[in-house]
Amino acid sequence: MLGPLVAAIDQGTSSTRFLVFNAKTAELLSHHQVEIKQSFPKEGWVEEDPKEILQSVYECMDRTCEKLTQLNIDISNIKAIGVTNQRETTIVWDKETGEPLYNAIVWLDLRTQSTVERLINKTPGRNKNHLKHKTGLPISTYFSAVKLRWLMDNVEKIHEAVLSHKAMFGTVDSWLIWCLTGGKKGGVHCTDVTNASRTMLFNIHTMDWDPELCTYFDIPMEILPKVRSSSEIYGLMKISSNLKSGPLTGVPISGCLGDQSAALVGQMCFKDGQAKNTYGTGCFLLKNVGTKPVMSDHGLLTTVAYKLGRDEPAYYALEGSVAIAGAVVRWLKDNLGIIQTSSELEKLAADVGTSYGCYFVPAFSGLYAPYWEPSARGIICGLTQFTNRSHLAFAALEAVCFQTREILDAMNLDSGIHLAQLQVDGGMTSNRLLMQLQADILCIPVVKPSMPETTALGAAMAAGAAEGVSVWSLNPDDLTEVTSEKFEPQINPEESELRYARWKKAVQRAMNWETTEPVNNGNEETSIFSSVPLGFYILGSMFMLIGAKYIAAGQK
Repeated sequence: MLGPLVAAIDQGTSSTRFLVFNAKTAELLSHHQVEIKQSFPKEGWVEEDPKEILQSVYECMDRTCEKLTQLNIDISNIKAIGVTNQRETTIVWDKETGEPLYNAIVWLDLRTQSTVERLINKTPGRNKNHLKHKTGLPISTYFSAVKLRWLMDNVEKIHEAVLSHKAMFGTVDSWLIWCLTGGKKGGVHCTDVTNASRTMLFNIHTMDWDPELCTYFDIPMEILPKVRSSSEIYGLMKISSNLKSGPLTGVPISGCLGDQSAALVGQMCFKDGQAKNTYGTGCFLLKNVGTKPVMSDHGLLTTVAYKLGRDEPAYYALEGSVAIAGAVVRWLKDNLGIIQTSSELEKLAADVGTSYGCYFVPAFSGLYAPYWEPSARGIICGLTQFTNRSHLAFAALEAVCFQTREILDAMNLDSGIHLAQLQVDGGMTSNRLLMQLQADILCIPVVKPSMPETTALGAAMAAGAAEGVSVWSLNPDDLTEVTSEKFEPQINPEESELRYARWKKAVQRAMNWETTEPVNNGNEETSIFSSVPLGFYILGSMFMLIGAKYIAAGQK
């Protein structure tokens, strides 16, 4: 007898998964995964189809239930479902028809750069941290409020739906929970504190939507979901993919965490000072700082880590967010074609074992922590005639590690306590060369759990522990011991520091590349008079020449 089971929907940027765990042992019993298409309608724009996202969840549920039946596992033993999701990605839909009113604007999207610059320009001292005392966040293209503002300003259907009180806003968790609990027929419109804390509309001290922040962005509060804890029954599963009752109908949806918070829970970082780094589409280092928010002086975010129950305290985290990690592998595969599958990258890089002085700063969406510089763009530098695709592959892996080093340095400065080792998870951790490079560049051990699905595990733990479900104990004494693999640093610190210094030099080259300000004189040619000293010099020289001509003529 397996006993109670708990499932998790893990809806990420590049794929959706449905996973089923044994609540007593945390063993993963079965899962299914479906890739999600991303569209790039314009440079810097990243979108996904909300209906495709929902359909992928149904498909993963159906396939996983089929696999469980083949394993002779009783589906009726699934006692709860948790949801974890790509954060900040913004969806607006019509509550009467249930139809999305535009594609989901993905967290990586840069279309709001001019909106962000306009907002920063109107703050005292042009301060991007103007709202940080309430939100823990800088004003950035990354967060949902500016994406929602863009949708309201630029999509007529959304503008009309807001005016006619038909619009609903949500991040991916809200969209999925609303659809799965009935949609237009009584679906529950809610989010949890971790996802809400990534919108720039949520006050991390009062733990609710902030009227002043909503006024600042001119967003009506009526379109926002109700904020709940990360572990409570939100509603019951109503329908399956064929819009009829299915094997999971009636199962409570009782856990909800943004993906990075879910990974923190899944890695069991429940104590102040514990940290984890997740390598997915982006790269996210979170450190539990306890029940009082800590503000960063070094470019990190303050975010809600979790609130595991209605009456439980909220825990906070410092977060270092890197936009491009696994996404660089996808870029090398889909855009450059230098690899056919993601797994090829490790072999290609291992063939040379060095970047041979080549450095790759993948600032495709600007730079996130610790710089928060949306005008940065990706560069590859240090090229010679000797450089080949293997060196570029190695430089791409190193880029992920250097970006992690930057946010770890910032975290150590903010906390004053240096991490002795780094706990890691996420899809890229299957790349052993990457893990070894990470240990070498950080000069500390990297610890990888043998079960890599810690994000889904965290959502399942929150769902199973919810009041009214109570099949998963979060008591430290009851938590399953996680087996792991440790990667020790293998190069001397001097070499590591030299490579890191070169990387920092490359980052500076990537800065201030793109701006919405007019460049030169509105065309590609630069006027000699755009430089005031040079203009004076040239005008002065002209007058001197004219004067000399007249003097010479007078002497004749």
